[in-house]
Amino acid sequence: MWQGEEYRDRLIYQRILDRGATLVATGGFAGYAAVIPGTVGSLVGLLLYLPLAALPAVVPSSAIVILFFLGVLASSRVEKIWGIKDPKPVVIDEIVGMWISLLFAQQNVTYFLGAFVLFRVFDVFKPFPARRAELLKGGWGIMFDDVVAGLYANAAIHGIWSVRHFLGQSQ
Repeated sequence: MWQGEEYRDRLIYQRILDRGATLVATGGFAGYAAVIPGTVGSLVGLLLYLPLAALPAVVPSSAIVILFFLGVLASSRVEKIWGIKDPKPVVIDEIVGMWISLLFAQQNVTYFLGAFVLFRVFDVFKPFPARRAELLKGGWGIMFDDVVAGLYANAAIHGIWSVRHFLGQSQ
């Protein structure tokens, strides 16, 4: 091939990668929601998690790890393309955080909704070390604060559920 074709092929490859990264980073474009894109992204995460919830724990756990690293790559690329630190339409972090909050979840609507609300609270208020995690570079900072929020939400919902069960109020 001569240089002009190589350049054109490289541009096409770059555009495909950029669009793929945007698709992943924005949660299938859910991040473009006109209002509360983080909440919309969390809702998408909840809905995408439902088929995984009934499977053995190794499946959602593995999916979380894979989606986390894919999210780091995609959000880093989108941040670079757009020239904006932690762009609002990037919601892959909310999806992963939501999945973490639902890991080992009881199979009932109350549990899922409780995990959703708790995740949103922890994501908004960013308790230590979530706010500090935002300082990491690129996709790492975008993703890690929501990982922390997901861990807090997971611990809180399991704690609440355990207390309710202990008090005889399960269901």
